[in-house]
Amino acid sequence: MWQAAIDLFPLNRGNAYDGLACLFGIRNTFGFRPVAEGRGFPHDASKGLVSEFAAYGGADDAYGATWLTWAEVASVDWMETDSSGTRSRGMAAGDESDWGRVWSVMRILSEVHGAQNVRLFVWFH
Repeated sequence: MWQAAIDLFPLNRGNAYDGLACLFGIRNTFGFRPVAEGRGFPHDASKGLVSEFAAYGGADDAYGATWLTWAEVASVDWMETDSSGTRSRGMAAGDESDWGRVWSVMRILSEVHGAQNVRLFVWFH
């Protein structure tokens, strides 16, 4: 059973649109092949996540709801580029980007719970 562990919003330092495009297909004018686009709200979400999502207006007020596991993040080809061939996934959302802090938290949680058992859920307004 899933449990909400940590709200990672405090790690957010703004809208890094290249990272959002690369990972979730949001504002993907860069032409990345998104890692986890449009998966929707997870059917097996924890009660905490259901409540949190509802507090933000749920599906009526959110778009782009999707999720990815640490196992998926760990297997990403960070050298893959956008459609222009000039910006890599690593540049947009790798360890050296603002996403690096998120990956650190997920990596540590996966050491305790396993890579398939750590999931990041995101949505946009």
